[in-house]
Amino acid sequence: MQETYMVTGVTASEIAAGVEVAVSEGRLSPGTMLPPVREVAARTGVSPTTAAAAYRLLRERGVVETAGRRGTRVRPRPASTFREEIRIEVPPGVRDLSKGNPDPRLLPPLHEALAAAARAHEERPAMYGTGDDEELLALAGERLRADGVPAAPLAITSGTLDAVERVLTTYLRPGDAIAVEDPGWTALLDLVAVLGLRPVPMRLDDEGPLPDELARALRIGVRAVVITARAQNPTGAAVSGERAEALRAVLEVYPEVLLIEDDHGSGFVDLPLHPLAEVTKRWILTRSTAKAFGPDLRLALITGDPVTLGRLRGRQRLAAGWVSHLLQRAVAHLWGTGAVDTAAVAAAYGERRDGLVTALAGRGVLAHGRSGLNVWIPVADESTAITRLLARGWACAPGARNRIGTSPALRLTISSLGREEIDLLAGDVAEALRPAAGGRYG
Repeated sequence: MQETYMVTGVTASEIAAGVEVAVSEGRLSPGTMLPPVREVAARTGVSPTTAAAAYRLLRERGVVETAGRRGTRVRPRPASTFREEIRIEVPPGVRDLSKGNPDPRLLPPLHEALAAAARAHEERPAMYGTGDDEELLALAGERLRADGVPAAPLAITSGTLDAVERVLTTYLRPGDAIAVEDPGWTALLDLVAVLGLRPVPMRLDDEGPLPDELARALRIGVRAVVITARAQNPTGAAVSGERAEALRAVLEVYPEVLLIEDDHGSGFVDLPLHPLAEVTKRWILTRSTAKAFGPDLRLALITGDPVTLGRLRGRQRLAAGWVSHLLQRAVAHLWGTGAVDTAAVAAAYGERRDGLVTALAGRGVLAHGRSGLNVWIPVADESTAITRLLARGWACAPGARNRIGTSPALRLTISSLGREEIDLLAGDVAEALRPAAGGRYG
């Protein structure tokens, strides 16, 4: 304990609050050892039980971590935007392929959907206590069952990450281990850090997480597993039928683990869904509309076991309360009228993605992109490759944003690429990677 701070307080809450304030003000730096429980009790004049309760509060808030006999220390401060801040400045005139956005030209017009939502609002204004839109829930249920997802309760959240955060906070505590894909979704990796969870990386190939990697993570004792079904960000991996069977076989041995499946690829990917739902007792599957209808139409349909969905709704009621019924009705209208031709949109993205992967292969450059909006290119050195591509007029995202322990790579978003640009981009990438291209991303 640093001499500039002395433990004070007569209740567990007061002791914990004092330590938390000292950490936030910098009087207790990350890594600082806190005194043993009995010493805190003696200094403050409280019982050891009260002192232990204070430390428990601090652990639950992610302020400290306990390492058995090695004692309790202040945790490294979580950085809510650390990975998001790993970016490059895009000079004027450079083609920006770093953002991960869908092609605006493939998004549906919203005029009719928003007008229909407004008319419904005038007829039946949503007030406090109004439930989720029944039409939207019915459409979501039909689509999920058609994709092989078991019939289960449904919820609506403000996007995938909103649902994942609420579920994780009801099941896990700071210090708990969670299995995540490596490379994986930047926002999820940031969320894991903010919640004080311990990420256990799982390597993957074009068909999803490797079963041996999942098994290793489960043996370590992870309490939750997150798997992307299709359009994995950043590699484009999609879980195949054979891989799904192998992953289910591994998960069946650990029925108590929380399983989270991310199916944000629904609506712009033509590969079939091979769900893992119900292989464990506690599970959710999330289906976002952001990529198919537009990032600003932020809404996700969630299904899962009754206990988990009940916890999710409970947390939601305590915070935002509900997702705007205007957005819900707009999405229901878009789905109900078939505003997006999924096959055509998937084909458009596939032509660009597959075209780039093929053009790179013809130049001796290995790239990955089985589905979705991105192509993942292993490289020897990210900084050198990014600098050389900028000089040739292209901006891409550094793979460091997505990686935990896997090899360097670049992420290129292909959603806005024109046919005439593919060969030019492939040639520039090949030149930028000389004299040596990377290998696998594992």
